[in-house]
Amino acid sequence: MARFNEKEKERNVTVFGEKTKFNGVLRFSEELHIEGSFTGTIDAQGALVLKKGSTCSADYVRAASIVVEGTVQGDLTAGDRIEMRTGSTVRGNITASRLRIADGVSFEGSVEMIRSGGDVDLFATRADTLKNQIRIDQNA
Repeated sequence: MARFNEKEKERNVTVFGEKTKFNGVLRFSEELHIEGSFTGTIDAQGALVLKKGSTCSADYVRAASIVVEGTVQGDLTAGDRIEMRTGSTVRGNITASRLRIADGVSFEGSVEMIRSGGDVDLFATRADTLKNQIRIDQNA
C-alpha cells in the first residue's frame, strides 16, 4: 500500500487520456497531464506534463512548470522549470529559470534562461513584453 503525504493528497490532477484530442485554448491552475493530442494555446498557472506518446502543436505553451515526455511543436515558457525526458521531441524556443534535458532528447530551438525572483509577473505579462524585459535584464 502506497503512503502519500498531505501535499500529494491535496494535489488536483486532470488527465486528458490517450484517445483525447483537444483543439483550442487551455487555462488551468492545478496540474494537467496530456496523454493524447493537443492543438492550440496553453496559457496556465499550473504544472503541465506531456506524457509519452502525446503530441502537442501549440502557438505557445506557458505554465508554472513543464515536463515533456512526448512531442511538442511550439515555444515553451515556464516560470519555474522545463524538463525534457528521454525520448521526447521539442521543436520550439524555451524560456525558463531552470532547464533539464535528458540524454536521448531531440531538441531544436533556442534557450533563454530567466532569473528567479525577478519582478516580472510571468503570467500577467504578454510573451513579447516578457521577451523584451528579459533582454533588458540581460543587458543591465
